[in-house]
Amino acid sequence: MKTASADEEPRWLTDEEQRTWLAYVHAKTLLEDHLDRQLQRDAGMPHLYYHLLVVLSSAPQRRLRMTELAMQTKITRSRLSHAVARLEKNGWVRRENCPVDKRGQFAVLTDGGFEMLSKSAPGHVTAVRQALFDRLSPEQQKALGEIMEIVAEGLQPTEAGADLPWLR
Repeated sequence: MKTASADEEPRWLTDEEQRTWLAYVHAKTLLEDHLDRQLQRDAGMPHLYYHLLVVLSSAPQRRLRMTELAMQTKITRSRLSHAVARLEKNGWVRRENCPVDKRGQFAVLTDGGFEMLSKSAPGHVTAVRQALFDRLSPEQQKALGEIMEIVAEGLQPTEAGADLPWLR
């Protein structure tokens, strides 16, 4: 990705690009707030914690190394550690030491965490469906998915030594 040097004039957004950008930021903020409030109300947890439980529930034996969990959820290791500590207090996750790497740890979804996820999922899926998918035609849903995949792919560097939050 090319960035403007100090001597170059930035490539400012056109009026249409600015409108699109602001609409995206507005919708993203409202959607995250909507999902966070629904999960706080119905499950007593923020959206981030729910997402951690979902990722762990899909992992083999419902367990992942903390570094892998940070990578999959795109959060810093320190933020993950704090979130997992809160989930541990609720009995939804436990940490296990890695037998081959004394510094490594696994996050493991407990039966209680899986039960909480199972109870929370129907309300969360309903909130996602009402807030997003029910408002879009099948063609718009497909286009949104394709657009988000392109954006995500372009923002995930693959070179060694990339400065990524989940590696910090």
